Amino acid sequence: MTNIPTELLRTFVTVVSTKSFTRAGEVVGRTQAAVSLQIRRLEDLLDGQLFVRGSYSVRLTDQGSTLFGYAKRILALNDEAISCLRRPVVAGCIQLGAPHEYADSLLPVILGQFARTHPSVTLEVTCDLSKNLLGRMDKGEFDLVIALHDDPDDTSGSKIASEPMIWVTSPDHAHHEQRPLPLVVAPQPCIYRRRMLQTLNRLELPSRITYTSSNYSGITAAVCAGLGVTVLTASTVPQGVRILGEREGFPEMGHLDVRLHTALEQNTEAVQHLADYIAKSLA
Repeated sequence: MTNIPTELLRTFVTVVSTKSFTRAGEVVGRTQAAVSLQIRRLEDLLDGQLFVRGSYSVRLTDQGSTLFGYAKRILALNDEAISCLRRPVVAGCIQLGAPHEYADSLLPVILGQFARTHPSVTLEVTCDLSKNLLGRMDKGEFDLVIALHDDPDDTSGSKIASEPMIWVTSPDHAHHEQRPLPLVVAPQPCIYRRRMLQTLNRLELPSRITYTSSNYSGITAAVCAGLGVTVLTASTVPQGVRILGEREGFPEMGHLDVRLHTALEQNTEAVQHLADYIAKSLA
């Protein structure tokens, strides 16, 4: 079976993309005559004509159009393989701390993609409230922590996103109309809980805590079951809930900063790769 050299395909794709044999030669570092010779070799291999002869512009024949689609795919796979195999092997075990809502809603996809490109890195993920995670990091339990911050003057860590806080309730219940307002919250020292209570107290809106859960799935399940309302960051609002706003009498809750914290003594190459990957994914 005939094998097509990738350098011929790359020259062919460059000619099509630049619409010129001369400009293609400048891109691939060859003379126009050399480019023409490569195209002729490619046509001989495929026993066909790739360009319309005698045209003032570069025009593909039907066979050329078909090859163009295949050539782009072949070169993309070739380049991906080269990039993957030439990448320095990054290995190690990373202790990652993350809030429950991110670990349940966003991180499975992000970490799954990271694991596929870094198969020699082992991840151990622990979920907790942000303040608890940072306290445990100070004790040396984590290499990397994703944490939520509600103090705009707090510049610790590296800010990677700013998230609006959203009121949510069950679409099948009207508990958001009750007074006192029933709240579904996490235990202290939850940032959402504190922000909700502070805001409602400031506006003199009566409320009561009807359900407490330490994890995201418990909170969202309680909300969907109609036990009360809660606040989540926008990117972690699940499907199947109703968003509440000022039209329904619910005040704006402002934003939270998402910050990435790295233990300086554990800032290995693997940790830095994961930190960069998470930052780009959540930004």
